[in-house]
Amino acid sequence: MPRRGFPFDRLSTAMRSGELRRAVRSALLFSCLTLTTVAAKNAGEATPTSSVTATPSAREHFADADDPALVAAGRLIYMGSCASCHGRRLQGQPLWQLKDQFEGRRAPAHDQTGHTWSHSDEDLFRMILDGRFPSVPPAAPSYMPAFRDLLTTQQITATLAFIKATWPIGLRISQAMLNPGNLGMPAHAADIEWTLPPTCTLSTQRWRETSR
Repeated sequence: MPRRGFPFDRLSTAMRSGELRRAVRSALLFSCLTLTTVAAKNAGEATPTSSVTATPSAREHFADADDPALVAAGRLIYMGSCASCHGRRLQGQPLWQLKDQFEGRRAPAHDQTGHTWSHSDEDLFRMILDGRFPSVPPAAPSYMPAFRDLLTTQQITATLAFIKATWPIGLRISQAMLNPGNLGMPAHAADIEWTLPPTCTLSTQRWRETSR
């Protein structure tokens, strides 16, 4: 019986060429970012996804994780200025995810178990510079120290480049989509194998729990 109404021949060609796989990855990535945003909103989290403020300084504050010299310099700065709180392996302080009376006081992880990847370079730059995200009111309490008088713009971007360079490709792709013009998108992102961020599953589960 002829198969009408669906272009099976084109589907087969797309599967062989890899176009379908790339399209599926893009769709899954969009779904992950959407679910992360919805979950954060419904759960009332204090760490929403990036506001993606496309200011002229966005490119100036872009942290190039593909620049070996910048990453190497950032590693030294991170170990000297950040590791005491966020951990030498970027693992954060113990129990940083625990929601209790000390929530927000423990330094979060910057590795793939944290939420750093869900913010744009500009927002992360401002967090280090001012000790808070741009969207947070100045009067709101923050336990993150401001490094405005301790680190230069170049040192902050180098530190962020080091942090981003430690992430698996899936997180690199996810985070780059939050930057204006997809700054930081790994080369050949659509042609290589990668998986969604590990926190995406947690976001989906939280979304389901809070949507009941």
